[in-house]
Amino acid sequence: MTPVRVAINRLELRHFRSYRTTDLTVDGGSVALFGANGAGKTNILEAVSLLSPGRGLRRAATDELVRRPEALGWKVYAEVDTAEGTVDITTAAEGAESTRRSVVIDDKTAPQSALGRMIRIVWLTPAMDRLWMEAASDRRRFLDRMTLGFDPAHGDTVLAYEKAMRDRNRLLKEGTRDDAWMSALEGQMARAGARMARARAEALARLVAAQSEGGAFPKADLTIDGPLEAQFGEIAEDADALDAAEGEAAAGLAQDLADARPRDAAAGRTLTGPHRSDLEAVYAAKSMPARACSTGEQKALLISLCLANARALTARTGTTPLLLLDEVAAHLDDNRRRALYEEITALGCQAWMTGTGPELFEGLTDAHRLAVTESGGVSALEAP
Repeated sequence: MTPVRVAINRLELRHFRSYRTTDLTVDGGSVALFGANGAGKTNILEAVSLLSPGRGLRRAATDELVRRPEALGWKVYAEVDTAEGTVDITTAAEGAESTRRSVVIDDKTAPQSALGRMIRIVWLTPAMDRLWMEAASDRRRFLDRMTLGFDPAHGDTVLAYEKAMRDRNRLLKEGTRDDAWMSALEGQMARAGARMARARAEALARLVAAQSEGGAFPKADLTIDGPLEAQFGEIAEDADALDAAEGEAAAGLAQDLADARPRDAAAGRTLTGPHRSDLEAVYAAKSMPARACSTGEQKALLISLCLANARALTARTGTTPLLLLDEVAAHLDDNRRRALYEEITALGCQAWMTGTGPELFEGLTDAHRLAVTESGGVSALEAP
């Protein structure tokens, strides 16, 4: 069955970052934005990323997105072709100090999770280039972002786990000895933690299966370093076995948390659970950990994983994701750049890409090429 192509037809920004106002019509085609560093290219990709749950590709707080000095709040509107037909989506924040953003789909207020069921977005930014060298928390965030595409409820599960853990940590620091209260919090953590681990393991299995053999981008051997996720690794495609394993994992984690209270009280924080898991990658052809690879090899591995993620999402959901690739082409030689554009074409995804010059997108067919300029702190889009 041919997958449904999810694509933006029109994008409007109002008082968002460096844009006072812009109205872009692309009719579902890919978009190549080029211009000087600091002109505002990434701001467009960030606006698109807010059509998914969460804080977007920069992880910015809502009040950081407002254009200043006007400080009037901000709005992103998009007309998007989806599996449910063409929909109008608006996400916005009122006023300069607002810490919450609203979501309206076809004139009806909706939770952010509704975006996750409608639109999947895969992105790669320069900030992710050192993913394999940075802290485990960055790799967990990367893994959870991929997992969210397969399981739109995953974000709420993570939030539930983290809230219960914060409450438990507070009790530990205060020295509270209310066993019933502590057990209730640990039960919440255990149930959410088991769901988190299961969703991660299922997502990783789909990602591994979607990797291409050979080609311009290397295959990665991927594992999750976490005892809870390991319980699901060998049964990721067996729904009945997963259900049973989830119950066992929740019971086991609840017991581990109860047993660890003295140790955790001494540390002042929870030392057991999926919040300490890590994503590990090995460059398969060289049997070399990603963290030991060259900068170019690490970048190629990341691109390979993003493409595999797009393939896996398409296979799982029957819809193509949006691809946001920020300053990717400049770091590739001609062969890999051409291979990347061929992959995008084969996937059928709408891609939004940035670069410093139009020559970087010569192999990207049927894409809207737009120059991004900046003057007096205001960004604008111009046809070359």
